[in-house]
Amino acid sequence: MAREKLTFTGASGDELAARLDIPDERSPRAYVLFAHCFTGSKDVMAGVSIAKALWRRDFAVFRFDFTGLGESKGDFANTTFSSNVDDLVAAADFLRKTREVPSVLIGHSLGGAAMLAAACRVPEARAVCTIGAPADPQHVEHHFAHARSEIVEAGEAEVSIAGRTFRIKRDFLEDIAGQRLDEHLRDMRKALLIFHSPVDETVGIENAGHIYSAARHPKSFVCLDGADHMLMHRPDAEYVAEVISAWANRYIEGAA
Repeated sequence: MAREKLTFTGASGDELAARLDIPDERSPRAYVLFAHCFTGSKDVMAGVSIAKALWRRDFAVFRFDFTGLGESKGDFANTTFSSNVDDLVAAADFLRKTREVPSVLIGHSLGGAAMLAAACRVPEARAVCTIGAPADPQHVEHHFAHARSEIVEAGEAEVSIAGRTFRIKRDFLEDIAGQRLDEHLRDMRKALLIFHSPVDETVGIENAGHIYSAARHPKSFVCLDGADHMLMHRPDAEYVAEVISAWANRYIEGAA
């Protein structure tokens, strides 16, 4: 695998760390932009596994750390769902200027919701995929429900998520409360592929149903039977990549 470590400027002006996996000695079938889960990074297992599997199928995959996460600069406490969306648009702009604009957009968990919100701002993209995505960004509040009152009253609070400590501000709560994903889905006008597990204990399967109902055709749903939210079982990630590869062919033919 030809792997490049890159940096680009995020929407807030911070330097963001990225990785581009490119097929060896052949032109990519298409460029893919991948968005990781809430408080995750470009190096979470799901992102790495899917990127490798798509690379083996001749896709170039670009994944990066959102502001304040992983190897990226900036303060996570100052970010919001909207700033994550802006970072995705900045990533697409970076690829447009330096490589090739992504024609396939993939988002995992809250990254999937952010990708749905960003899709209309990447006009060249032909296809969008979500994996275990919530239908409403407010869903992430369950990670810090115990501290919500403190966040509202004090303006911020330290919370523990997946064994790590993060500072969440009132601005974040207000921002996710104002999101309207249904409107983005109605206006997206791109092919949509929704992956979700019926036994997902982090983001319930009903979220996939809501996204599917709100989206226009062409749209498809794939059940990840038995998979966990983080796709910790590598064959699940391989299956996702295999389906995306076959499905995307219909939409990337002749893509710029």
